[in-house]
Amino acid sequence: MPGEPYLDFPKYEIQKFFGKKPLTVLFIPYATVALSYDAYTKKVQGRFAEIGYKIVGIHTLKNPLKAIEEAKAIVVGGGNTWKLVRMLHDRGQMSAIRERVLSGVPYAGWSAGANIACPSLRTTNDMPIIDPKGFDCMNLVPFQINPHYLDTNPKGHSGETREQRILEFLEINPGIHVVGLREGTMLKLEDQTLTLIGNKTARIFLKGEKAKELSPGNDFSFLLNPC
Repeated sequence: MPGEPYLDFPKYEIQKFFGKKPLTVLFIPYATVALSYDAYTKKVQGRFAEIGYKIVGIHTLKNPLKAIEEAKAIVVGGGNTWKLVRMLHDRGQMSAIRERVLSGVPYAGWSAGANIACPSLRTTNDMPIIDPKGFDCMNLVPFQINPHYLDTNPKGHSGETREQRILEFLEINPGIHVVGLREGTMLKLEDQTLTLIGNKTARIFLKGEKAKELSPGNDFSFLLNPC
């Protein structure tokens, strides 16, 4: 959140989801471009230490697939979604993480880490700086997320709004819901209950329907049932 320390807003919600007992969390730093994996992991380690968790970067381990199989919790950080997807595909880790999460291991991801929980990366905001070798992601939820959703363009920019770009996606991909997830909000899926956390609404898009605003107290369960 603007004006706040890195990850300060979501850390306690992550703790509620993962549990308050000390925990070793497997961290996937592949989305970073400017920072090294070590530097990115260290940045996340400091924040998670405040809630009693030890962060271990997957890049430091000799057997990453075994680490995924044994992980008690998995976290994927933000950055460039295209690079993240490429790295996960190259290493055979996308399906491994999916299987572990579907078996009940808690997962948290922000920005690019939220994008890959969707069926596809096609609603990310990033420039395609690398060939991802396939757009398919983990499909942990049957809808698409557009993180960092903005209602208007920055001052001085007259190109397409985020909404226009999402509507273009829907023209090609009818029948798929897209959630515009604003800064300071998160989606929590637990026991087949999907809720919005934060003090803002989420904007929900579907081809043929007027976009609607839903608040944290509203029912989001329809998003779990593909059209």
